[in-house]
Amino acid sequence: MSDSPYAAEFELDGPPEAEFNPGIAKRMAHKTVASGALIRDTAGRFLFVVPNYKPFLDIPGGIVEPGESPSAACAREVAEEVGLRLTVGRLLVVDWTPGRGPWSDQVQFVFDGGVLESTAAIRPAANELTGFRWATLEEARADLRPSVHRRFTLASRAISAGQTLHAEFGHLLNTV
Repeated sequence: MSDSPYAAEFELDGPPEAEFNPGIAKRMAHKTVASGALIRDTAGRFLFVVPNYKPFLDIPGGIVEPGESPSAACAREVAEEVGLRLTVGRLLVVDWTPGRGPWSDQVQFVFDGGVLESTAAIRPAANELTGFRWATLEEARADLRPSVHRRFTLASRAISAGQTLHAEFGHLLNTV
C-alpha cells in the first residue's frame, strides 16, 4: 500500500491484524461499492450516460476497485467513461441497494460533479457507452429504474439543501 495516499496512516496503525480464526475473513459477506458523479449543465439538466451493457440510463461512475476510495473511484470512472477530469465535489447521497439477479447488494456513493459549461470535452468510452444525454430527472424518468430515479432525486435535493443524505433503495433514512 505504499502508493496509497494513506501510506503514512497505515504505518501509524501498525501491522495488519492477524486473523484470530483463520479463514474467517474469506467467509464474511462482501458488498459491491460503486460511486458516481451528478454532473449538471448551466440549464440545470443532468448528464446521463447510455451504457451498452444495460437497458437503463445512469450517471458517470462505476465500481470501486479494491484499495480505492469511493471519491477516487468516482474521478477515475468519470474520466474513463466520459473523458472529463473533474474535481469530485462533496458527497450527496449514500444509498444501499439490495442484490437482484446476478448482482450482489451494493453501497452507492453519489458525489457532486459540479456544473459543466460546455459539452465539448465529453468523450463517451465506446467500450462501455453508446452515448450520453442531458435531461431533467422528469425527462429521464422512463429510462431510469425507479430506485435509481429516487436516488438521483435525493442527490438533487442534497445539492439544493447543502446536505448529505442516507438512503436505502432510494428511500431517505436521514441526513448525515
